[in-house]
Amino acid sequence: MDDIKIIQSMIDESNNIVFFSGAGVSTESGLKDFRSKDGIYSIKLKYDRTPEYMLSKTCFYNDTEMFYDFYKKYMNCLNVEPNITHKYLKQLENMGKLNCIVTQNIDGLHTKAGNKKVYEIHGTIYKNHCIKCNKEYDAEYVFKSIGIPKCKCGGIIKPNVVLYEEMLPENEYENSIKAISNADMLIVAGTSLTVYPASYMVNYFRGKYLVIINLDKTEYDHKADLVINKKLGEVFSKLK
Repeated sequence: MDDIKIIQSMIDESNNIVFFSGAGVSTESGLKDFRSKDGIYSIKLKYDRTPEYMLSKTCFYNDTEMFYDFYKKYMNCLNVEPNITHKYLKQLENMGKLNCIVTQNIDGLHTKAGNKKVYEIHGTIYKNHCIKCNKEYDAEYVFKSIGIPKCKCGGIIKPNVVLYEEMLPENEYENSIKAISNADMLIVAGTSLTVYPASYMVNYFRGKYLVIINLDKTEYDHKADLVINKKLGEVFSKLK
């Protein structure tokens, strides 16, 4: 039996599926992932800094202009649309099989595709706040601003995304662990599973089927009931 028939059979048997998504889920919408050979981390930057630094808490507070120069260039996904994987997950939710999506992505594409229960453990570009008065701003305001986006009170606006050196949002993290712990099937897709603590969440799964779909191998492959090393579009376009 081929991979598609196996995963379809697993989905047909399951009624409490959790989908754990990484940057690879959004690459077929035109966004770059981080760690692949063509990813953001392979880009030669004009600054003598690593991409990890550019997306760090230290960079935001100490080199704010540099932070926003990078952030606006590489994190802007306002005009990006959901792809076949996002649309399939909406279909799976409509069927009553998908309990929730736990995502490392900040692009908001799962929500844009119509999924109702999405835990964004690394935050989202669509929410921003002033670090001085806490007033909220939308993504359009941030990405269309000139230079460092400022609040009307004069404070700097910060994206509600989890930067390096920051903790995951407690509520999203706890809800994600609870969902994964109670799932009968966990589909992990488009992630190298190398970023802690998000990657460790897979260890909370106690259900029947663990499926990992990723172009490259992951260190969790040996725990999976099925590993598929294909483009996500090739897989989800064939499922029903």
